Amino acid sequence: MSNTPPLGFWRLWRDSLSALLRDKGAVLLLCGAPLLYGFFYPWFYSSQVVQRVPVAVVVEDNSSLARQMLRFAQASPRIAVQLVTGDESEARQALLRGDVMGYALIPQDLKRDVLRSSHVVVPVYANGAYPLVSKQVQYGFAEAFGTVSAGIEIKRLTAKGQSALQAADSRAPVNLQAVALFNPTEGYGSFVVAAVAILILQQTLLMGGALVVGTWREQGLAHASASHWLARLLALCVPGWLAGLFYFGWIFIWQDYPHGGNPAGALLLLAVFVPAVAGCAALLGWWIANRERALQVVLFTSLPLAFLAGFTWPVEALPEALQWLRWLSPSTAGIKASLQLNQLGAPVQAALQPIAWLASMALASWLGVVWLGTRRQANGLPSRE
Repeated sequence: MSNTPPLGFWRLWRDSLSALLRDKGAVLLLCGAPLLYGFFYPWFYSSQVVQRVPVAVVVEDNSSLARQMLRFAQASPRIAVQLVTGDESEARQALLRGDVMGYALIPQDLKRDVLRSSHVVVPVYANGAYPLVSKQVQYGFAEAFGTVSAGIEIKRLTAKGQSALQAADSRAPVNLQAVALFNPTEGYGSFVVAAVAILILQQTLLMGGALVVGTWREQGLAHASASHWLARLLALCVPGWLAGLFYFGWIFIWQDYPHGGNPAGALLLLAVFVPAVAGCAALLGWWIANRERALQVVLFTSLPLAFLAGFTWPVEALPEALQWLRWLSPSTAGIKASLQLNQLGAPVQAALQPIAWLASMALASWLGVVWLGTRRQANGLPSRE
């Protein structure tokens, strides 16, 4: 054994943190990447809601009602009518070329069928490859044509002797008012960034932590005492906790995303989420045992993990095996708990299951790292104090 007296735990932690800060690659991943992502990733969603989506209108009925429907579509803030034609094949080709993202077909004899009180259908076609754009196309045409339809129905009721107020009440006896409780702007940025922020915290900490541990393995510094490894893992948590506070305490406020529903619960989440990721990063770095390969392994997993987290893709639509395997990533439980606590303002009891799972992952991974790091000492070989 070494004749050097054991260092105090906090001195070991300070030395480990200093070693992290001297590694430029680790600092870039652990500190620089979350900072850059925090400012630039929300910028792509700054407009929040898609507006003025280019569309076409196919008008096969030469009537005043068809022209009125066209004018209402042109006035919609959701869509921008770029093409008006009487040939559906022309609109379909424009959709296939990407010149427009959808079109509506005003059928022949529209006004005649309306006057006869026949059931009239105005089909709307949209590019389903872009869900947000498709939603705006359908909503835009639905609002425009729905307004025209409401006016026709009110005129029919007034012609039967009802007053304008009575006709309006008869047409819609129960008014529906949709209110978005946890995303008031109904913006895509408020929806996606709040969840992806957890994945960003995980991936940057995974890459940085695995890079550092892989470097220690390459340099023969990985074997150390249990207290030394605990100090290393705690030092690895520091940039993760700071990045989490930066996102929860500044980025969400700066971008005006829903936040602060349960601040104490969000802090509790960070307290267990970051150690779970740090432990997984150390195990990954130990397994890879190579500085550069850690980035290659972790980088390509970001997109699959986003789909497996359950906020962009229904969990029920995943194969059963993936529904279980996805919990091996801390981001699955982290995103679930974060949305509940930070955005929805749920009590800690509501997010107790994912928090308990993260705490279990942290405990298991830290015990695994300590066991791997102290095996040489158990075999009677010197360890690094």
